[in-house]
Amino acid sequence: MRTHDFWYDLPEELIAQTPLEKRDTSRLLVLDKNTGAISHCHFYDILDYLHPGDCLVMNDSRVLPARLLGHRPTGGAVELLLLRDLGDKRWECLAKPGRKLQKGQEVIFGNGELTATVLDICEDGNRIVEFHYEGIFLEVLERLGKMPLPPYIKAELQDQERYQTVYSREVGSAAAPTAGLHFTRELLEEIRAKGVKTAFVTLHVGLGTFRPVKAENISEHHMHSELCMLNEETANLLNNTRHSGGRIICVGTTSCRTLESLVNSDGSFAPKSKWTDIFIYPGYAFKAMDGLITNFHLPESTLVMLVSAFAGRENVLSAYAEAVNERYRFFSFGDAMFIG
Repeated sequence: MRTHDFWYDLPEELIAQTPLEKRDTSRLLVLDKNTGAISHCHFYDILDYLHPGDCLVMNDSRVLPARLLGHRPTGGAVELLLLRDLGDKRWECLAKPGRKLQKGQEVIFGNGELTATVLDICEDGNRIVEFHYEGIFLEVLERLGKMPLPPYIKAELQDQERYQTVYSREVGSAAAPTAGLHFTRELLEEIRAKGVKTAFVTLHVGLGTFRPVKAENISEHHMHSELCMLNEETANLLNNTRHSGGRIICVGTTSCRTLESLVNSDGSFAPKSKWTDIFIYPGYAFKAMDGLITNFHLPESTLVMLVSAFAGRENVLSAYAEAVNERYRFFSFGDAMFIG
């Protein structure tokens, strides 16, 4: 299949720039993957589409406030984006402007409670920097760092917690698992009260999630690797759901990629972790997932290919066209789909 087979036309004004005041008031498009039938409601209506005995699987990764705005001692503005923790206070970072950050250059953040020294320059232009600070680095980051929002969001985020799910706890993502942004704690309690189990996996989302597919033939695209983890409690919940005839419903493509990467060949689950570069596109045979809650994804992206693998390309592109006609909000802070 060609990358252009997953193109659709999206007016720029439908790209959501800010989150809604209340998470679960976003709209919900429900797509029947077998018939292609579409219905429209709100996210809080998700209760009507979940059944007792189902298991909702969520990615509990928490976004690192990895964007640091600082300056050189001479006053020039500098931006660092943390990519990889190398240990001993050293990180691999994207740097702007790169030409100003040569080996040995110092950078100052905030009032000087955090500084960094450029140790080396990688072949791809990334910088290896060593940070200097007192106390716990994550706490310093919480004070000084900003959320690394996707490039299509131009508005400044007023409340950083709105780019975190209410159940986030394992720090390590460069971007939010955005399908989970629609859930409130109250809605999750209602879901559990209905007899739906909730389980958690961890996949730390990398910046590669925003990398466009440049290959003309999608089978030639190589996915970035991301760390994903499945613990014993979740493995047991998933196995019990399978045995009792319930559905496994993934919240987001990251939960889907985690389960499809870690499921055993017989469809069972055991606690494990691995680096996954799984690329799911039409023709893929799903082994773990029965239903999917997801946002609307970029044209020609690996994510819209994954959704098309699950629900059928024609069904998905038809649903996207309907969402455009109905003026749904798209991408990270946009509306949601339930595919079952």
